[in-house]
Amino acid sequence: PTPTPAPTSSAAPQAAPGTAPADAEWSALQRRVAERVLQSLAERVDFVLEQRVRDSLAAVIQTAVGTLAAELQRGLHQTLDEMVARAVAQEIAKLRAQTPRT
Repeated sequence: PTPTPAPTSSAAPQAAPGTAPADAEWSALQRRVAERVLQSLAERVDFVLEQRVRDSLAAVIQTAVGTLAAELQRGLHQTLDEMVARAVAQEIAKLRAQTPRT
C-alpha cells in the first residue's frame, strides 16, 4: 500500500488541552518545517547561483572583449603598415620612372 502524504497546511498540529502531541503530529510538523526550510534555501541558492554565473560570465566576456580588441588593433596596425609600405614603394617607383637616367 502507498503511504498517504501528510497534510501540508501551515498551522501547527494542535493537541488536546493537557496532552502532548502524538508522534505522528510531531513527524508531520517536522516534515512541514523541513519543507519550508528547503524551499527557502532553494530560493536563496537559485539567487546566489544566478548571481555567481552572471559575475563569472561578465568576467569571461570582459576578458574575451579585451583579447578581441587587442587582436583587432594588432591586425589593423599590420594592415596600415603594409598599406603605407606599398604606397611608399609605388611613389618611389613613379619617381624613378620619371627621373631621366644619365
